[in-house]
Amino acid sequence: MRRSSGDNDKWGAGMDRTNAEAKSSADLVRAFLGSWNCRDLDHLVSYFSEDAVYHNVPVAPIKGIAGIRKIFAQFLDVFAQASLDVVSIASSTDLVLVERVDRFVMHDGRRIELPVTGVFELAGGKIVRFSDYFDLGDFQRQSGLSL
Repeated sequence: MRRSSGDNDKWGAGMDRTNAEAKSSADLVRAFLGSWNCRDLDHLVSYFSEDAVYHNVPVAPIKGIAGIRKIFAQFLDVFAQASLDVVSIASSTDLVLVERVDRFVMHDGRRIELPVTGVFELAGGKIVRFSDYFDLGDFQRQSGLSL
């Protein structure tokens, strides 16, 4: 079936809107990941919905903003510096996949470098689910911590 030029304009506008929404989703996730450098707990949790789920996949998921706040506070207490560096990113309007390298410096000077893949589900401009996939053994060997 051949489309008229009017149909092409409608399809193009829809694709532009979808692309803009996907870029907006990726931008939100990039901003969240970049905010770890600032170490501001209130700012970090502001990206999440009240009923969000955070899941470091090797361990049990954390449900709700209070639990997420608590675990993020623990991370900030343990690490003197944190940098979550994006290697590659793919996004749609409500899903963002991020390959990254997380780099941490502990208070005693030990450095941790961990390849991670994060999956972010979004709704209403907030993160509703954040799942990180990484090698728990590698993290434990480098940090001396047990999750």
